[in-house]
Amino acid sequence: MENVKWINGSYKEDNRIFDSEIQAEEWVDALYPDFVPYLFNKINVGYATPDEKVFKYLANYLPEWARYNNVNVSINTEKITKDGQVIFKICTQ
Repeated sequence: MENVKWINGSYKEDNRIFDSEIQAEEWVDALYPDFVPYLFNKINVGYATPDEKVFKYLANYLPEWARYNNVNVSINTEKITKDGQVIFKICTQ
C-alpha cells in the first residue's frame, strides 16, 4: 500500500465506530467527493478506519465509484493492529 493518498485524518468521524449500518453507509457515501478527484486522476487513494462497517461499505462503493468515473482499479485491503486497536485499510491500485 505504497504511494497512496490517504484521505482519512481530516474528519473527527475518521476514528468513529458508527452505531448502525445506516450511519456507516451514509458516512461512506459522504466520502465520495473526497475520493473522486483521485480516482478521476488515477491517483491511488485509500482510507483507514477502526469501523468494519465503514470498511465493508467502502469495499462495495469504491469499485462502483471508479466504474462511474470510467476508471479501472484494483482494491487492496489490509487489517492491522495499531496501539491495540484493529484498523481496516482499503485503497485503490
